[in-house]
Amino acid sequence: MLRRRRPVARVATTAIVAGTAAHMGAKSAQQSAATGQPEAAPPSEAAPTAPEAADSAQIAELKQLAALKDQGVLSEEEFAAKKAQILGI
Repeated sequence: MLRRRRPVARVATTAIVAGTAAHMGAKSAQQSAATGQPEAAPPSEAAPTAPEAADSAQIAELKQLAALKDQGVLSEEEFAAKKAQILGI
């Protein structure tokens, strides 16, 4: 003979399933944002895109090279060559 679940057990099970679904949905949205897949949010509210992140890394590297050139560690020619390499010129 099959027993019917008590109403409290059904509510608890439903809450667990709904909570798990909400967590996995949020996790999926974070993962989509990390991989660069488009989402429904407007671009102004979205995280920085890959080209912007690459630009900031290039800028940071160029600032480090400029500091080394100012300290006399790099010559003007070495700095220019490395700068061209970073910028892809």
